[in-house]
Amino acid sequence: MESRRIVIPSETACMAIISETGMLENIIAHSLQVRRVSLLIADNLVNKGLDRELLGAAALLHDITKTRSLQTREDHAKTGELLIAEKGYPEVGRIIGQHVFLGSCLTSGSPTEAEVVNYADKRVLHDSVVSLAQRMGYIVERYGVTPRHREFLSLLWEKSAELEKHLFAMLPFAPGDIARLVEEGGIGNPGT
Repeated sequence: MESRRIVIPSETACMAIISETGMLENIIAHSLQVRRVSLLIADNLVNKGLDRELLGAAALLHDITKTRSLQTREDHAKTGELLIAEKGYPEVGRIIGQHVFLGSCLTSGSPTEAEVVNYADKRVLHDSVVSLAQRMGYIVERYGVTPRHREFLSLLWEKSAELEKHLFAMLPFAPGDIARLVEEGGIGNPGT
């Protein structure tokens, strides 16, 4: 049986897609920082089988339709997934589609690229690495406009806290170390 090769856009191709969609500068800055956090985590999860290129591209493109969603109110995770899949990168699109809310429950196994990007996004407020509580507090304040939204965001916060415990059980540093490590270039840094 022939295995299918995953097609991943290069950093140059990602930046071209970002440019053609007219992504706002602040969202680009956020995406670059989410990529740094994602790669820091991946680089320090020894022997966990993560595809670093796939992870980096998905982190960079995770908010690809966020700029237009500010006007349209569309679900930018889903429309981002569709856009990137239509461009020939369905695996990258699947990760983008899960960056707000993971499509599967955590297992005790190795983390997935979708889990890492999802978590990294929950740690970057604008372009700064902050605690999970700070980021989720901001999300609840900004998007918790109805009781139903607040209920969903409360569940999201709970799931994000579970994900944090899951990831950091396998990492050589604590969640509070991420900002410093990103600034310093990471622990097991093979080229972020």
